[in-house]
Amino acid sequence: MELAELVKACQRQDSRAQAVFYDRYKSRLLGVCLRYAKTVAEAEDIFQEGILRIFAKINDIQNPQAIDNWVKTIMVRHAIDYYNQVTRKEMLSTSHEDVKLDWENNDYTLLFSKLDISLLLEAINELPDGYRIVINMHFIDGYKHAEIAEMLGIKEVTSRSQLLKGRNLLIKKLEQKGIKQHEIF
Repeated sequence: MELAELVKACQRQDSRAQAVFYDRYKSRLLGVCLRYAKTVAEAEDIFQEGILRIFAKINDIQNPQAIDNWVKTIMVRHAIDYYNQVTRKEMLSTSHEDVKLDWENNDYTLLFSKLDISLLLEAINELPDGYRIVINMHFIDGYKHAEIAEMLGIKEVTSRSQLLKGRNLLIKKLEQKGIKQHEIF
């Protein structure tokens, strides 16, 4: 079944098409959820609720060819909503003032291409919620600070601060795993 046909069938609430749609996006969207969640079980919960949100809003899709980006955006926003509801105070009050490291280079694409992605994601998942979410949104999902601030209900300066502190702590965690800053750049 072609993508446009699949989307249109899901819009008609065809259960077979919904099962195909679910299978098509499960691993990709669960991967998104794993980046935002603390545990696998939490990621699975976020995914299940997010896929229900996707099916509830699928009639909003005008151009079925844009569905890949649309489902990812819905899932990212749902993961963020989850943390806004569950851990908002904890997420934004985390402080690691003892972290003094800083990246001298802003070519994060180079960083991601040089590291084993599983090691990088493991280090990111060890970060406190606020840092982890902003790092995922900015570095991996490509959101700008203004967008992050709007989605999280924080000030843009808070987003920048969380990113700076988070990336410094990320470097520290990577160094603890045996990856030195000079090996990254």
